[in-house]
Amino acid sequence: MAHPLHIDRDGHRTWLKWHRARRKATDPVFTGARILEGMRLGASVEVDLVIHADHGCAVLHNFELDKETTGTGQVRDTAANVLRDLHLRDNTGAVLPDRVMLLEDLCALLAEQPPQEGALLQLDFKEEIAALDDRTIANFAASVGPVADAFILSGGDIGAIRALSAAVPALRTGYDPCYGASLARLQATGDFAAFIGEAVEAAPQADMIYLAFELVLAAQDAGFDIVTPIHAAGKTIDAWTIRQVTPASLEQVERLLALKVDQITTDDPEGLHAALAA
Repeated sequence: MAHPLHIDRDGHRTWLKWHRARRKATDPVFTGARILEGMRLGASVEVDLVIHADHGCAVLHNFELDKETTGTGQVRDTAANVLRDLHLRDNTGAVLPDRVMLLEDLCALLAEQPPQEGALLQLDFKEEIAALDDRTIANFAASVGPVADAFILSGGDIGAIRALSAAVPALRTGYDPCYGASLARLQATGDFAAFIGEAVEAAPQADMIYLAFELVLAAQDAGFDIVTPIHAAGKTIDAWTIRQVTPASLEQVERLLALKVDQITTDDPEGLHAALAA
């Protein structure tokens, strides 16, 4: 089977991003083996980051430990050495042999096993700027700096992304405006042009804009092509997240491909690739 990396349509390449480092729907999230596999293949892979008690980041999605790991309580209140002793859980809650990784552990893996050229690992920072302090920023830079070429840093708080990326000048960045005041204004006004204009203005240095796929398709239904102004600003667009491969989601993906989005985030890149290539 072809590697589930991208789809080429009408002269345009759309990458299938491995959401939470899943290659297929049955994969558990954030395992080092899958992350390294994706990077060896040259894939686009995403992991999440939340801050722990020792002013660093853990590779986890939730602020609470209970669902994703064998731990309990808040990541924010848990020390690095405790986090490293915790095991991940699979999609059913069963305990895995894989342990929780910290950002520095992930960076060390990539330093030891360099990714294929073109591979890109998205660090999706789940916190707001208020959660950052100088120690956390310094620890982030110390971890990411030596392997910055492999990463793109994204998030919904542009202030946090600016603060972290300023400490790692070589780091690519992305911005997700589908949160907070700008999304609230869009929901109130339906003004997609203003929404995208604000996003581009807020993140002039961002390489990629991340948008909920439902928003991209809602814009099209309203007669507005949301992709063109992003491309005109010299940026690429990621449409997130296709959870399952179904007749309905395949129809949505076909619309996204026709709009020439640059990346589609999915929990089942292997299944989606096979369905689209059939």
